[in-house]
Amino acid sequence: MTPAFQTVGEVAAVDSGPAFKSAHFGGPGEGIRLLRGDNIAPGALRWARTKTWPESMLPGYERLAVQEGDLILGMDRPLISSGLKLARARPADLPALLVQRVARIRPHSVNGTYLYHWLSSCEFQQHLKGSATGTQLPHVNLRSIKEFRVPRFGETAEARIVDVLEDHLSRLDAGVDYLGASHRRARVLAKAVLLDLIPDDGDYPAHWESSTVGKAGTVELGRQRHPDWHSGPNMRPYLRVANVFEDRIDTSSLMEMHWPEETFERFRLHPGDVLLNEGQSPEWLGRPAIYRGVPRDVAFTNSLLRFKAREDVLPEFALLVFRRHMHAGRFARESRITTNIAHLSGARLKKIEFPVPPMEEQSRIVEIADRKLTAVKKLEAEISVAQRKASSLRRSLLDAAFTGRLTGAAASESEGAEAIASDTVETEALAGVLS
Repeated sequence: MTPAFQTVGEVAAVDSGPAFKSAHFGGPGEGIRLLRGDNIAPGALRWARTKTWPESMLPGYERLAVQEGDLILGMDRPLISSGLKLARARPADLPALLVQRVARIRPHSVNGTYLYHWLSSCEFQQHLKGSATGTQLPHVNLRSIKEFRVPRFGETAEARIVDVLEDHLSRLDAGVDYLGASHRRARVLAKAVLLDLIPDDGDYPAHWESSTVGKAGTVELGRQRHPDWHSGPNMRPYLRVANVFEDRIDTSSLMEMHWPEETFERFRLHPGDVLLNEGQSPEWLGRPAIYRGVPRDVAFTNSLLRFKAREDVLPEFALLVFRRHMHAGRFARESRITTNIAHLSGARLKKIEFPVPPMEEQSRIVEIADRKLTAVKKLEAEISVAQRKASSLRRSLLDAAFTGRLTGAAASESEGAEAIASDTVETEALAGVLS
């Protein structure tokens, strides 16, 4: 089936709101919710950080009211790691008012669900990438959204496409939700391993030394960065927050800057140094990893804290203690928060409790933790593989639907969809998701 094409602007009203004056903002329950970019997540609107507008100031803004079925797109950084910031407004999201840099797409001559699925496709994402302006904060404008082309198959065929997609995607979403829950359970399991091996602060066995981070080793904040230092005669690589993950350092995207030789020697990393994120979201504040000597000759900057363990403390044991503190929220409780980013100062880190068992007991704890946490990592890796396959299957279904191959006209709808998907995905691996 060959489609005709119309633009989004021809089948829907596309607009955005104004910049409301923040001086009149209220908190949750103090007025009408303002639908801002912060409230848009892939597939749903979220209201954790809600700003409201006084009902007494509503006159003149009625046209900005969001209606059930409106498609809402974040215009600032519309593509994030978890997907496209596109959602459908549901009754629970109302009442709400449209604000600046948020697009409202209100279908008027096309099935709204059909348009939503089309805008969820890779084609629309590629269109947004190609038309976005700005590098630090990519932004798409209303004109670009309106110009995107929509394949049209006729009202009856599009209704069938929606029925088939909704059927398969609902089952796929159920499987994805299950995988997400499994991933969260794996994280809980990892946390339980750490909490079980290392007791609560102060509740240590009598033969353990109850110390502090500052007494168990030395703590140092990395070198302050400056824009002028990214060119010069003595360029050397450095690690930053983006390179440090839990128990893993990613060296695939190292940056370089000018280092005077004596300064580089001060901040050069040595095998066994434990790095902790100084600034991060509260959940991941203090995320630690051990530098194991690869690559050589690398330093660290002021986005990271370095802990060098004293002789009777194993760096691997220190890593477990820091991971335990992170998962138990201890670092977050000791932090200060600015613009939704938590910061952990070296002075506060030094005062946090740090247990020091005998060396042989540290070795035993590290061995047990390594065995158990490796099993958890393997489980998480298998879940991630299934999630990627589910994502590929979703793309295959959407591609089939909007190239006219998924109308339900041939064979059974289920067999047709899964046969098309199997061209690019091993659907057998997702049998548990699709059954």
